[in-house]
Amino acid sequence: MLTKPRPLEDTRPVEAGIEARAAGLDALYGHLAPQQVIERAATELFSGAIAAVSSFGADSAVLLHMIAEVDKRLPVVFLDTGKHFEETLHYRDALAADFGLTDIRIVEPDRTALASVDPAGKLHQTDTDGCCHVRKVEPMARGVAPFQAWFTGRKRFQAATRAALPVFEAVGPRIRINPLARWTTADLADYMRAHALRENPLVAYGYLSIGCFPCTQPVKPGEDARSGRWAGKAKTECGIHLSGLERSLTDASL
Repeated sequence: MLTKPRPLEDTRPVEAGIEARAAGLDALYGHLAPQQVIERAATELFSGAIAAVSSFGADSAVLLHMIAEVDKRLPVVFLDTGKHFEETLHYRDALAADFGLTDIRIVEPDRTALASVDPAGKLHQTDTDGCCHVRKVEPMARGVAPFQAWFTGRKRFQAATRAALPVFEAVGPRIRINPLARWTTADLADYMRAHALRENPLVAYGYLSIGCFPCTQPVKPGEDARSGRWAGKAKTECGIHLSGLERSLTDASL
């Protein structure tokens, strides 16, 4: 259960300090190779206070393999929305076994909230933002709440909205770290081959970015990797990588 949040005005000096720290860390370490970023963050900068967030999606194996090389005990937060492809759930368990990851933490939507706003499980048909909030944003906010920082597998090439993605960025009073931000599809493919990593089986069917099954389609030739998410809608992000995540942590109604 979340502790009672401080009033938003009390968090502003803290958040300003975190923004300055994130910018400083990005200037100091943002140019390093992903493996070096992970090692520095996990063993020095945020030792004992950092996790990874993974969807176990199309190219999640790369980041998770790098993390396992540094610390197999590092917590990995997986958001089970209740709408995943079965292939994703099996892939999660297989990769955890492959890499010897020992602390997979599964977070789920609040059952009371689901019963209130999505009792039939069809909210995605009429309100994708509302569905993502109750199934993704609020649960993920709880998932990262215990930590000072967390790793993600986001890359700049994935979408225009991520083109300027930094390696270190502030999210409220926490720091989000994107070690693979500068990597390309070729970099990922080379790493996968070099380490003989298991691929999510959905990739073979054209799913280059994998979310919940009702809102994910295969990517068409020439489109960016995330074009199959919420296809036909203006929506490009579920919200866990936007400012709404931090609002979920400071919303007194939660």
